[in-house]
Amino acid sequence: MSNVKEKMAEVIQSQPEDASYEEIMRELAFERMVDRGLEDSRKGRVISNEEMKHRIRTW
Repeated sequence: MSNVKEKMAEVIQSQPEDASYEEIMRELAFERMVDRGLEDSRKGRVISNEEMKHRIRTW
């Protein structure tokens, strides 16, 4: 089984038996967002808090 399938199966198995499709999909999406954020951090694709504050103010 591929690493992706294993991770997805792990997330799905960790959900309660009565979890809805939407709840499971939300958890899978959250897991992916966390993984992508950690990958970005490891590769140095980050910005400072000050830069983020500036970007938010310009919205």
